[in-house]
Amino acid sequence: MAKVLIIGAGGVGGVVAHKSAIEFDEVVLASRRIASCDKLAAEIKEMHGRTIRTAQVDADDVPQLTKLLRAEKPAVVINVALPYQDLHIMDACLEAGVDYLDTANYEPLDVAKFEYKWQWAYQERFAKAGRMALLGSGFDPGMTNVFCAYVQKHLLDEIHYVDIVDCNGGSHGKKFATNFNPEINIREITARGRYWEHGEWKETDPLSVARMFDYPGVGERKSFLLYHEELESLAKNLKGLKRIRFWMTFGESYLKHLEVLGNVGMTRIDPVEFQGHKIVPIQFLRALLPDPASLAANYTGKTSIGCLCEGTKDGKAKRYLIYNICDHAETYKEVRAQAVSYTTGVPAVTGAVMMVTGAWKGAGVFNMAQR
Repeated sequence: MAKVLIIGAGGVGGVVAHKSAIEFDEVVLASRRIASCDKLAAEIKEMHGRTIRTAQVDADDVPQLTKLLRAEKPAVVINVALPYQDLHIMDACLEAGVDYLDTANYEPLDVAKFEYKWQWAYQERFAKAGRMALLGSGFDPGMTNVFCAYVQKHLLDEIHYVDIVDCNGGSHGKKFATNFNPEINIREITARGRYWEHGEWKETDPLSVARMFDYPGVGERKSFLLYHEELESLAKNLKGLKRIRFWMTFGESYLKHLEVLGNVGMTRIDPVEFQGHKIVPIQFLRALLPDPASLAANYTGKTSIGCLCEGTKDGKAKRYLIYNICDHAETYKEVRAQAVSYTTGVPAVTGAVMMVTGAWKGAGVFNMAQR
């Protein structure tokens, strides 16, 4: 089934490569780090008996990436690189005439602010080119959007309240580590909380609002209000919505480490002078922390992520929780990845399959809830 080109060879990139090798006729895995691509290619050959090709590319270099896309002519690019690179990859896709898919929205390198305005601004360009850009085809965002769309289409006439709840109830055995790119993870968590209510955005101090949720398959966990990008797209696409929020769990040890790192300035995203060189503290911290992909082998426990939706059906109040449970040990057996990477990577490949087969085809920029 056609050819795909994957950009990014981290934890999620590994899942996407494994699954794409099974689903597509031809797969090219590209990254700035060719050694990471080659390692994954060897693993896929050993586990699945499938051969994928690899390529070295700097996704920030639009002419270089465009040249690769023109040479390979993939049906779709699956972008699982850093969110800072989204716009460059979208530019290259337009230049080369290739459809685009990602799992996380763009954010500027120098500001911890992620929102869709930069990518939504590509709507006219993709529409005129007759190309499709599918944004946020991961889990959250991604499947959380799909869960809400399902509730809206099949279960409720109007959705009034949505709480997206995300729990990693697993353990990787490390003192402090992040389940995906440390820089992106910490920027997201230390940003101000934000939620949508009665037509306007409201902000909270970072990790200042918490409540208990009973997660299926995991149990009760303290959960903290964060801003997450699917709130922005869902606020536009759900009928009758009055409020939508996002909650995520964190262990006490994780929060204590994060507090100390913040107090000493290690989570700063602005450059500082050190021995005659400019360094960004959070980028240096990323180099010190475990690679998220390396956590998979010893991970135990489960993730539990879902959407708690309240609204009306035929004039009566109704409440539904649509959720997914994923086991870290099982995903490691299948694709050598922990469940956080797995739950993001599988929807990315599913979205690409839908685009390539024509199950979902359009010209322009789309979010998952628009299907």
